[in-house]
Amino acid sequence: MFCPDCGTWNRGSAATCARCNSKLPEVAESSAEKPDEEISQLRHVTGSRYRILKRLGGGGMATVFLAEHSLLGRTLVIKVLHGHLAKDPEMLERFRREARAASQLVHPNIVPIVDSGETDGVLYTVMPYMAGGSFADRVARGPQPPVEVATVVAQAATALDYAHRRGIVHRDVKPDNVLFDEDGHALVTDFGIAEARSQGRLTASGRAMGTPHYMSPEQAMGKLVDGRADVYSLGIVMYEGLVGFPPFDGPDAFAVGYKQVHEPAVSPQAVNAQIPTPVADIVMRCLAKPPADRYARANDLADTLIAWLGTQPAGDAMRAAWNARHIVSGVATPR
Repeated sequence: MFCPDCGTWNRGSAATCARCNSKLPEVAESSAEKPDEEISQLRHVTGSRYRILKRLGGGGMATVFLAEHSLLGRTLVIKVLHGHLAKDPEMLERFRREARAASQLVHPNIVPIVDSGETDGVLYTVMPYMAGGSFADRVARGPQPPVEVATVVAQAATALDYAHRRGIVHRDVKPDNVLFDEDGHALVTDFGIAEARSQGRLTASGRAMGTPHYMSPEQAMGKLVDGRADVYSLGIVMYEGLVGFPPFDGPDAFAVGYKQVHEPAVSPQAVNAQIPTPVADIVMRCLAKPPADRYARANDLADTLIAWLGTQPAGDAMRAAWNARHIVSGVATPR
């Protein structure tokens, strides 16, 4: 069993913890199930600060665990870089960069990093638990109503504009990286390949980094980017939210990247004629190949979406988008 005080694994027959000597709770019979080695290791490196509850899942870069702050009782998630990647200098720097970038961004629509650490070759970051899941979860259930899509993207655009004004471009905007809190507010996460305009590419090889299906043409070509690259990605997020799939697909990353650079997107209205023309026009402006033809700023996109929401019976959706755009400055009264 795991010690409830320090998290150390002990044999089922042990009366006290081998590490802290605390008395262990009695159990009717010992468990033959082998403990999760990654959870055991994470409990060891984080000490008694967090109670590691269970594994939530993971991706190609990290594994995510549900945890609880031992003193505050706050529910958190801990993201742990895969062990083999921790030995890769480039991936190691990407993981560290996420912590540094997010720590500079204090905004209600950006998921904050509340802790980060490196111990015994284990790298981890700690973030609040977003109980509402991701926009990818919602899209997986089917196309979303235009009002819903506009509300989510307006909030994400406001958060990204805040980052852009501080010299940080996200470069990996996609439905998986838009999360929701328990009240349904949208928050942007995962600044792992965020790039400051004052520094070079993350990778010395010059290869494009990001997710090909959501990557701007200039990013696919390995060029330096500005905030308009994130505006392009938001356009793809909108497109997928409206019709259920992104505008470009292919057998491999190269094929998708080629289409991002060379092929015009089909209007979402051509896929679903029920999509309002103003919304389709907003998407297509975001997806313009030349950055100069897109919205100059993410806030311009947010303002356009909010203006359209103002013509709809949007209710709480309109309020969430409007507040995200205007309350951060502290000069407006919440709606």
